[in-house]
Amino acid sequence: MARDATKPVILWFRKDLRLDDNKALNAAHLSGRPIISLYIRELEAAGTGPLGAAQAWWLHNSLKALDASLRKRHGGLTLASGEALEVLRALIRESDAEAVFWNQRYDPPGISIDARIGHELEKQAIEVKSFDGQLLHEPSQLMTGSGTPYRVYTPFWRALESAGEPEPPLDIPSKLQLASKLPASEKLESWKLLPTRPDWTSNFADLWKPGEEGAQEKLRTFIENRLDGYKENRDHPAKPATSMLSPHLALGEISPARIWDATRGLSKHVPAADIVHFRKEIAWREFSYHLLFHFPRLASANWDDRFDRFEWRSGEENFKAWSRGMTGYPIVDAGMRQLWRYGWMHNRVRMIAASFLIKDLMVDWRRGEAWFRDTLVDADPANNAASWQWVAGSGADASPFFRIFNPVLQGEKFDPDGDYVRAHVPELRTLDAKYIHQPFEAPKSVLGEAGVILGETYPKPIVDHAGARNRALAAYNAIKGVA
Repeated sequence: MARDATKPVILWFRKDLRLDDNKALNAAHLSGRPIISLYIRELEAAGTGPLGAAQAWWLHNSLKALDASLRKRHGGLTLASGEALEVLRALIRESDAEAVFWNQRYDPPGISIDARIGHELEKQAIEVKSFDGQLLHEPSQLMTGSGTPYRVYTPFWRALESAGEPEPPLDIPSKLQLASKLPASEKLESWKLLPTRPDWTSNFADLWKPGEEGAQEKLRTFIENRLDGYKENRDHPAKPATSMLSPHLALGEISPARIWDATRGLSKHVPAADIVHFRKEIAWREFSYHLLFHFPRLASANWDDRFDRFEWRSGEENFKAWSRGMTGYPIVDAGMRQLWRYGWMHNRVRMIAASFLIKDLMVDWRRGEAWFRDTLVDADPANNAASWQWVAGSGADASPFFRIFNPVLQGEKFDPDGDYVRAHVPELRTLDAKYIHQPFEAPKSVLGEAGVILGETYPKPIVDHAGARNRALAAYNAIKGVA
């Protein structure tokens, strides 16, 4: 049926807070109709907004950045709270819009909500269009030869590679026809996304610039300065070697296709191994969404149900020490303190910290997943859950449970001079590098020279790693033969 070109189309932003490579935006532009830009704080679906308090800080600043970008183009972002279908119906009545466009979501609550909204709006003769582009592949389409979902990463990666290069990303349309008359909007400040009394996010801005512009800057910096040598350097937390793009990806300020495209044609200047290794990190995110799509309970249920019988310990005091970075193992404590200070932790250290919680302390991986979900600015429903299950040994293509990281050896291998520990555990800053990862083995004279008093200025280890390892393996052996 023909549509009235004077009646607006509602462009519903979700976790795609960008103008670049935005297929829904591009389609709205090509329709020739005025565009109303909308963001809904959906009260009925916790999984579709910020996943935790740290990401709420990011969302506040990202929405401000998107609104400013739209205002430069003589538009603006309308904010509304409530049940999404009712918000859309009210805006359709107010604006006389005949269409709603959006980009697809892949978290289970979002998928369910979108299906219901599409069905209800179409019954009202409202045109509804959804577009891909948040991932490089559609989880429902990339399947094994037998038509089943992938459960192992390596064949998934090969399938993704053999599917061919992703479509080139779309540039921002040169002249957007944004609606000149904006609907009434809620005030962003009224959403109270920013913490107060105390503002524990006060250091976040030292490291992060939320918004599309910040995402593009991070991408340029990585391609120009960090991609060369990425494979070797990425595991060393003291080195500025990672892309730092994960928070921008989490809220869709940049698309995976745009990142992938930036690595094209670089093989004359950058070793192919570095390019491939970085692309595999993008593909791990894809694999995580593939798992979440086909196993919606990824964040709450063991993929391997043998782990339903695993004897976890409650460990309240130990969990508290872990979350505060006071375990007595410096590499773990440095990571947890980096997380609290900046809302982010280096990926290698995430694995070490997760292994310590699960296997040294025998605390249920779901508690760690929930803590990361609340404290990470890059909290992601697929990546977070899949990665925790990978470390726990309970997930698809998981690391074997018996692979238990030794926090001392991991620290010595990946932070040999202790620079990362010194940056985040200041009470150990002057400790000799020989003991920086095991201050509990340092002679009293060495500790005294560094001003370290174990149990006072820095904690003694809350658990003996060797004994904890044996305890964890015994618990695993009790379930591993269970069918």
